[in-house]
Amino acid sequence: MAGQDSNVRENAGTEVGEDQRVRRITLHDQVVTRLRDLIVEGQLAPGSRVPERELCERFDISRTPLREAMKVLAWEGLLDLSPNRGASVSEVSIEAVDEVFPVMGALEALSGELACRYVTDAEIEAINACHQRMVRHYRRRQLDEYFRCNQEIHEAILRAARNPTLARTYQGLSGRVRRMRYIANLEQSRWDQAVSEHEDMLRALHERNGEALAHILRTHLKNKLDAVKDYLVQRKGTTDAD
Repeated sequence: MAGQDSNVRENAGTEVGEDQRVRRITLHDQVVTRLRDLIVEGQLAPGSRVPERELCERFDISRTPLREAMKVLAWEGLLDLSPNRGASVSEVSIEAVDEVFPVMGALEALSGELACRYVTDAEIEAINACHQRMVRHYRRRQLDEYFRCNQEIHEAILRAARNPTLARTYQGLSGRVRRMRYIANLEQSRWDQAVSEHEDMLRALHERNGEALAHILRTHLKNKLDAVKDYLVQRKGTTDAD
């Protein structure tokens, strides 16, 4: 990760999106993404202070774009901002998991149902290619790389739903859920199960079976919910024992 983050400025430029149009990647987007990855992947631990000076040096930026990025991640629920103490990484609680996951499950189910109505053959082909990359990372036990492909698949299904209101609502919760998704796959048995569920998703998408895909996505989130809660209970037990 450090090698990727050594200079964010160098990565700010253009890229070709799935529709072959060139899209401008702003410095702001780059910083938000890098900082979010540090939190989601646990490199900035829950409850820890955000080391602003260190990150500015690491990203080769001033404090202004870093603090603007922190505001975005505070809105996503990943950071807590204090006027006197700066920013700290928010804790993940069982209460928050119980609140967010059922809502996200409903949104993902709807995205799957709509995607099966509107998805194109080219989009299915791109999702399939991303799935194959994800499986390769899974077999190599490359969790970070696997997780990024996983997120790309869920976001591609959301885009295929062709519903801007759904997308905006989804994005408002995605930051918190993304960290919880990552935690869920720390347990090997759950990771194995998640890959199997993604195979089922791809099959339903190929068949354009919206009802089946909605059910799979909702169940997928429910299983992650259970895995995250188990992880938090175990972590609390370990902390109490210490």
